[in-house]
Amino acid sequence: MLIDKFIDYLTLEKSYSPNTIKAYYKDLNDFENFSRSNFDNIDIEESNYSIIRSWIIELVNNGNSNRTVNRKISSLKSFFKFLIKTDSIKTSPLDQHMPLKQKKKIEVPFSKEEIFSLLDSDYFPDSYKGLLQKTIITFFYFTGVRRIELIELKESNLDLKSGVVKVLGKRNKERIIPLLPKIKDLLEKYISERNNVIPKIGYDLVFLSNKGFKLSEKYVYRTVVEYFKLVSSKTKKAPHVLRHSFATHLINEGADINSVKELLGHASLSATQIYSHTSMEKIKEVFQKNHPRAK
Repeated sequence: MLIDKFIDYLTLEKSYSPNTIKAYYKDLNDFENFSRSNFDNIDIEESNYSIIRSWIIELVNNGNSNRTVNRKISSLKSFFKFLIKTDSIKTSPLDQHMPLKQKKKIEVPFSKEEIFSLLDSDYFPDSYKGLLQKTIITFFYFTGVRRIELIELKESNLDLKSGVVKVLGKRNKERIIPLLPKIKDLLEKYISERNNVIPKIGYDLVFLSNKGFKLSEKYVYRTVVEYFKLVSSKTKKAPHVLRHSFATHLINEGADINSVKELLGHASLSATQIYSHTSMEKIKEVFQKNHPRAK
């Protein structure tokens, strides 16, 4: 089956993450089911643009955002490119396709005051769970890692003596992130407590539940949301906002954008530039200092 061959290609040759591969697989299967149900059991490789356009219309009518539709079509586009590469088809039916227009995604980072007020608060319970949750949030802000990178972080990649952590990012790309004294001290405290609470049974993950299980993405997401509800009125409070805050605060304090790019594990500078907008606080400060009528 061509979809299976494509998934093998993404897994073995492109080294995509399990979550990315799962999304590709679902998108392709959804389209194949649609085309077979509505167009006489036609195989996916025989699809033309008319069929794809019908699917786009159905996706939009079912309430999918333009961003979601574009991502699904991007999966199809990659699949057809693979079919051309393997001589299964001659041309892609999506060669002339233009993505749907989508609103620019604006994600507002947490302010330094919001983050500091949470990390310096007594909101975290005096227990293993409280220490785990505080360490998770602090680690996000001090390293800028992605949620899955935090969950999959191995203790063998953590060098507290040297003050660095090796992170395995997208496409298995490794990067080294320095650990500032505050997060280093907190990690030492957390690991010591974790070792007291959880018997050592061959695990290598840094972050574990109080029963010794790997953390779920949902648990990490809820941890960030629930705590930031206490200090922030911002609409979005996901772990990625902490990654955004990490990058924005570094750049606002004068960090070189290329260095921030390396810390974030971005393949291109354009991905980092999303985070390089000046904060509203910074804009107000510039206005107060430089506008001729502000004095």
